[in-house]
Amino acid sequence: MEIQDSKNCIAQGKEKMESAIMFLEDELKNFRAGKANPAILNSVMVDYYGTPTAIPKVASVSAPDPKSMVIQPWDKKMVPAIVKAIMDANLGFTPINNGENVRINIPPLTEDRRKELCKQAKAAGENAKLSIRNARRDVVEAHKKFKKDGLPEDVCKDAEDQIQKHTDSFTKKIDEMVSIKEKEIMTV
Repeated sequence: MEIQDSKNCIAQGKEKMESAIMFLEDELKNFRAGKANPAILNSVMVDYYGTPTAIPKVASVSAPDPKSMVIQPWDKKMVPAIVKAIMDANLGFTPINNGENVRINIPPLTEDRRKELCKQAKAAGENAKLSIRNARRDVVEAHKKFKKDGLPEDVCKDAEDQIQKHTDSFTKKIDEMVSIKEKEIMTV
């Protein structure tokens, strides 16, 4: 085994950890924190002539003020399908169809709903931490194989220390991201 294999393995592990962070960022954007956020609709699929398509790909989504969003479809015939998709997504608000666009008034969050969203944010953070720990485990196990194949023990130990440092820093970043999101959700 070569030291280059070890470095590649660590780089792949770090890349998986960065992917977990990016996935968590996207997931946390979908949590409604009492103010209009067009990213909430990124995962809502509308039936676009037989093909499930995300709302932002068939319409312009804007938030003219903190308490409302406006969805302006590029094809006016899509308005009823967008309304149906939003209702089916069960996001906690009711879309208003005015014939040309869809308006959504964002209701204030109840205390129970805020607590539920905080729980979901924590769960998303725990899933991201699990992905990071799995990436670390994969790197450590790969280095155990490298050691059997002749890679020096000190190189394996250094690699394990390095991947543990990455694990610790990414775990800390996840905790910070979840904490910021919880504050945002709990702010009235």
